[in-house]
Amino acid sequence: AAVEAIVNCYKNGGTVFCCGNGGSSADSAHIVGELLKGFLARRPLSDSEKEAFSRHGELGKLMAEKMQGSLAAVDLTTQQSILSAVANDNDPVTMYAQQLWGLGKKGDILIGLSTSGNAKNVLCAGIAAAEKGMTTFAMTGEGGGLMGQHFDLLINAPSSWTPEVQEYHIAIYHLICALVEAALFSQ
Repeated sequence: AAVEAIVNCYKNGGTVFCCGNGGSSADSAHIVGELLKGFLARRPLSDSEKEAFSRHGELGKLMAEKMQGSLAAVDLTTQQSILSAVANDNDPVTMYAQQLWGLGKKGDILIGLSTSGNAKNVLCAGIAAAEKGMTTFAMTGEGGGLMGQHFDLLINAPSSWTPEVQEYHIAIYHLICALVEAALFSQ
């Protein structure tokens, strides 16, 4: 269900947003990296994209040769100006929700990662995403926590030990990214 939802999001011009805390924040950035450029496939640009870049001289030709097809993805954990402003002026629990409120739109997807499934700032992001008409997808540890009750989709690792949950998450999101890439960039 998660792969299908993400593929449909992209086919409809949507964006995938990711967030988490600590190691899950690093995983959020990792997922976005796999989506923004080729992961297992080369993802060549279309001829019209290559031609457009090539009109910009030698640098444009280099871009036409080296750049790859990309999938719109945003890591909500790395925007230090808004994160610190929300933490200082509002409440840190709304740091991801505030970004989604400004950036998210109906049909987009939020991937929220939390080993316990109870990270309040990720839960708030899920609430904001739901109110925007986005699909919410939780990756958690055993049981799913509160995220398992409030997110549309849930993949919960069969462990409650944080290091093990994070290892499961890496394997799971790599598989998801590979399947999404294959669905959208197969030749």
